[in-house]
Amino acid sequence: MSEATFPPLFTGQAVEGAIDPFDKACVEAVKGCDAGLVVYNLGANTLAAAIVFAPDVALREAMAMLPVCGVGFQNALGALAPPEVAVHLDWGGGVRINGASCGRLRVAASDCEPDAEPHWLVVGLELPLWPQSDDPGETPDRTTLYAEGCADVNARDLLEAWVKHTLVGINTWADDGAAALHKEWRGLAHGMGEEIEMDGTSGTYLGVDEHFGLLIRDAETTHLVPLTYLLEGTR
Repeated sequence: MSEATFPPLFTGQAVEGAIDPFDKACVEAVKGCDAGLVVYNLGANTLAAAIVFAPDVALREAMAMLPVCGVGFQNALGALAPPEVAVHLDWGGGVRINGASCGRLRVAASDCEPDAEPHWLVVGLELPLWPQSDDPGETPDRTTLYAEGCADVNARDLLEAWVKHTLVGINTWADDGAAALHKEWRGLAHGMGEEIEMDGTSGTYLGVDEHFGLLIRDAETTHLVPLTYLLEGTR
């Protein structure tokens, strides 16, 4: 498969084998790479990629890149997959296709202080393409891209479309604020109104606050789990 191509200001770096693009992107970010680096691994069974960002806002606001990338993925797959394929997003980064878990988004940053401006922020995507087992009944709550009627979706095309649609989301967020992102993300949110447990708190998933923090209502009060809770390496 030929190398992926990306919009201006984005640079691709292909990796192979057991190299995790998310870990590699974090290493490159620590070394001071330019924003817009896309590290990716188009394996036989998995699409894995990560984008390096260099936010010029506080981490609390910069965390919006996680839902931006989630919406970007939904838009990308929506443009390539059959119209009946449904994509939804878990607050914790999980991706769902036709209701079943299918990969995830991950996030890391140079700083975990919400008011600090991070030097870098990395969002990763992991998407299983083919089942690990010949018996899908063994994992009815998990699925893969090609098991959901998307066998004609080329992994490289999906990666390129993800970056392009994510760029559109970044520009909209930068120009118009978070309102449009909130509206689109809420339409894709999985489990809103249902019971959820996060960070030791259980209750009804009410939605999110202005910074996409998780709102959980129990019998007594509403709890807030900030989006920074999802940063890897901070717990």
